[in-house]
Amino acid sequence: MAAVSAGVLAWTGAAEASGFSLKEQSAKETGRAFAGGAAAADDASIIFYNPAGMTKLERSQVSLNSHFLFVDSAQQNDGTTLTVPGRPTAIPVTGNNGGNPFDQPVIVPTGYAAFRASDRLWFGLGISAPFGLKVEYDQGFFGRYDSLKSEVKTVNIQPSFGYALNDNVSIGGGVDIQQIDVKLRNALPNLVPSAGDGELNISGDDLSVGWNAGVLLSFGKARLGAHYRSKVSHRLDGTYQVSGLIGPLAGANTRTFATAPLDIPESVTVSAMYGVGDRVRLMATGQWFNWSRFEAITVQPLGRPAVVNEQNYKDSWSGHGAVEFDATDRLTLRAGGLYDTTPTQDAFRTTRVPDGDRIWATAGATWKLNDRLDVNVSYAHVFVSEEKLNRTDTLFAGTAAATQARIVSTNTGNADVIGTSLTIKL
Repeated sequence: MAAVSAGVLAWTGAAEASGFSLKEQSAKETGRAFAGGAAAADDASIIFYNPAGMTKLERSQVSLNSHFLFVDSAQQNDGTTLTVPGRPTAIPVTGNNGGNPFDQPVIVPTGYAAFRASDRLWFGLGISAPFGLKVEYDQGFFGRYDSLKSEVKTVNIQPSFGYALNDNVSIGGGVDIQQIDVKLRNALPNLVPSAGDGELNISGDDLSVGWNAGVLLSFGKARLGAHYRSKVSHRLDGTYQVSGLIGPLAGANTRTFATAPLDIPESVTVSAMYGVGDRVRLMATGQWFNWSRFEAITVQPLGRPAVVNEQNYKDSWSGHGAVEFDATDRLTLRAGGLYDTTPTQDAFRTTRVPDGDRIWATAGATWKLNDRLDVNVSYAHVFVSEEKLNRTDTLFAGTAAATQARIVSTNTGNADVIGTSLTIKL
């Protein structure tokens, strides 16, 4: 029997940025809606956003960050159906709404260390989680043929350098050593509804390498930074397992090795800051992700036909703005906002990626405990637009049992983000 085709083949998910990327890499940047990004260069997290900015740090330092994401997401059944062989009309799929599929809270830790080697040369190391999520719906979810569980974890280790060509121009770059782990699960319908559902489980992992580079320009009170992060081409190796199918579908039950390519898209970030050395500073950022390269996922189970699942993402962009104010010599306050577009489209969106356009409202503060220790705290509320899902996938494609699984639903949600960090100046 041909391999099973299902929405589980989207090896991705969304947390609190477009697609399945995570913006929460720095507590200080969260407070200013990431508008400082590639230009602010005021703690070691600049390694992630633009390593050229290390050259503007006062001294060698370490920054340890933790973000706590409280995500509220819900699905409403608007007419999900199955179309099975031998039945003239589609069968309504009933069940619960799956509950809130996100853990509370989702924790995103990151860390950075920047070291001055000379007056012009800096070295840095960043450890971050630029992509990932965990989404798990309750048993009996009406969208179970689309998804039940999606877990994506990445760890990005980034050795970097920054070099000041002169007082006005700095360059920098690094290597992105990226580990990815994926676990996915969804239900499969038996031809006889009273027999219950089967299940499809996919897991895989990979270690691959990309790169990034940036430039920082300084003009008196103004700074302009630009940063490029390359795509990372993964080849996930893992397990493809189908179980619980009976009768004429029993031949699809299997447990075998499988592979799947996955390109993490490249991105471009441009940031500006005005007010260097002043008590008030203004910041802005624009960012672009090349999500349109993510057209489909192809899973190749060993000894079975390849399974192709269309994604048809579109490129996404975000715009950021913030203001920062030194209230005293030891206390800095900041606030910002951003608009972030989703790369998903209605006909291809999935409950694995409960994604929509997002508006962020953020605030934060830095308290200098002494000359060597800074504490940063930040808060963000994320408004996620209501989005429709109207996706059809073919299960048991290429066989007499071919079944059309159509999920029709409305996704709603929002999130609260709390960021904390400690900066240790050496």
